[in-house]
Amino acid sequence: MSFSTHFTHAITRRPAPSITAGLRAIDTGSPDLALMQSHHADYIATLKETGATVIELPALDAYPDSVFVEDTALCLPQGAVIMRPGAPSRLGEAAKMAPHLAAFYGDIRRIEAQDSFIEGGDILVTEREVLVGRSARTNAAGIAELTLVVAPWGHTLREVHTPPGVLHFKTDCSLLDIDTILSTSRLAASGCFEDYRVIPVAEGEEAAANTIRFNELVLMPAGFPRTRDAITAAGFTVREIGNSECAKLDGGMSCLSLRFTPRP
Repeated sequence: MSFSTHFTHAITRRPAPSITAGLRAIDTGSPDLALMQSHHADYIATLKETGATVIELPALDAYPDSVFVEDTALCLPQGAVIMRPGAPSRLGEAAKMAPHLAAFYGDIRRIEAQDSFIEGGDILVTEREVLVGRSARTNAAGIAELTLVVAPWGHTLREVHTPPGVLHFKTDCSLLDIDTILSTSRLAASGCFEDYRVIPVAEGEEAAANTIRFNELVLMPAGFPRTRDAITAAGFTVREIGNSECAKLDGGMSCLSLRFTPRP
């Protein structure tokens, strides 16, 4: 079973009332908390539908962006790595996540250097390698430190580049199976996926690029019919989830969970 697409567990965190003060690249309006909570509940229900155990952490009002738990850690079969987010207001979120991961992992590492910054949204784990996108939130020092951390676990890390103006590497791509990646044209044009089969996101539907393959389902944001149809035509089972409010904060499907299978 693929460790990069099939999982027994996921960790989520409820949206906090302070989410209206969350970070955003472009201000398209404040998210509606009640609608976000409804979408979040649908997301959790879909994860559970696959048979996974979902840990639902309480809201952290002191951290407006804390619903986006993926940025706080990297979960691999051998252990977990606590990230060092590039947004200063989010540094405390990573520390809050560490004890929850310690309940499942015997080996917890940390990105620690003061000049290192790295967020989970810039990390795409495939069966053969760990791709990390350099971005405004992830720098060369953070990537170098992570490389040293995961090497003893048998993982090869490859640095790539997030397109200019795009928040995270996975804003523009996602893994659908061990050989297939959904990608925007602007990211695929860089050549970073030349050894994979690429399903292109429909023009004008770039916000559909961030999906997650979770067991037998592909969870994608609702409202992108041409990209949905392309994924379905490739043989995947798609589940659309409302994402209008998270999108106002540059968030997508992968941002909302940490997905893993703890080793016995």
